[in-house]
Amino acid sequence: MEIGFIGLGKMGFPMARRLIEAGHKLTVFDTSKDALDRLVALGAVAATSPKDIADRVETVMASLPSLQASLEVATGAGGVIEGTRVKRFIDLSTVGSRMAVKIHELLAKKNIVQIDSPVSGGVAGAEKGTLAVMVSGPRADFELVKGALDVIGKVFFIGTKPGSGQTMKLANNFLSATAMVATSEAVVMGVKSGLDPAVMIDVINAGSGLNTASRDKFPRSVLPRSFDFGFATGLMVKDVRLAVEEMRALGLSMEIAEAVGRLWEVIIRDEGPESDFTAAIKPIEKAAGVIVGGGKGGAHAAK
Repeated sequence: MEIGFIGLGKMGFPMARRLIEAGHKLTVFDTSKDALDRLVALGAVAATSPKDIADRVETVMASLPSLQASLEVATGAGGVIEGTRVKRFIDLSTVGSRMAVKIHELLAKKNIVQIDSPVSGGVAGAEKGTLAVMVSGPRADFELVKGALDVIGKVFFIGTKPGSGQTMKLANNFLSATAMVATSEAVVMGVKSGLDPAVMIDVINAGSGLNTASRDKFPRSVLPRSFDFGFATGLMVKDVRLAVEEMRALGLSMEIAEAVGRLWEVIIRDEGPESDFTAAIKPIEKAAGVIVGGGKGGAHAAK
């Protein structure tokens, strides 16, 4: 396919690269000239704006870091909405269902189909093409682009209702965020009482406490103290906030979500939005007066 791709960041770049490697013809745009140049060197064609891309191709994908960025790229001045050739806009970003519906309604006025397609699996998943791709939109357009989406991961058709893919993504990332802080509290409890955190993680992973944080994040980024899993705290907090907002709008019981949300607000305050989200354990360690991993025996008292 001829595909436009906007947003060549940590997630967008490897997704765009995989599309090129699979034989798709890409026209790309990013505010970073370095990212643009690297994609051009791999075979992409550079565009000067989202509108420029939308003037050249029928299918435009975007992977963007914020709700405002998605709205502006899709519907703002010089955006996709002003393109003369574009027929469909595939948003790979996480923007929440309400923003997805807003973008859908604005694009529909210009007869442009919005395909909501958030992804999960982090930078590693984007590099390997193993992302979970959650798609909502018209079935005919989905079938048309499914082959391209298959290149970046495992594709799930969530439904035709605008924003359905976003709701699925927020449910997923809320569970991921909860697993990270819950596992941090459990392991800090053990370390405070004298247990070896490495042994704890082995036991949890062999037992009923197994989760994505204990299986992936702790062995790779927490116990070694590298905090380099590849997903920013700011992005995780954005997703948690969106999930809490969606639950509130639906009138749901939110005891766990609100507690998780409060803890992530402490994490972003203490560690900053650019920190890796595995640094979530640090404020919990600080409050307990211990450090998990990195020391002799895998744990030691904080100095």
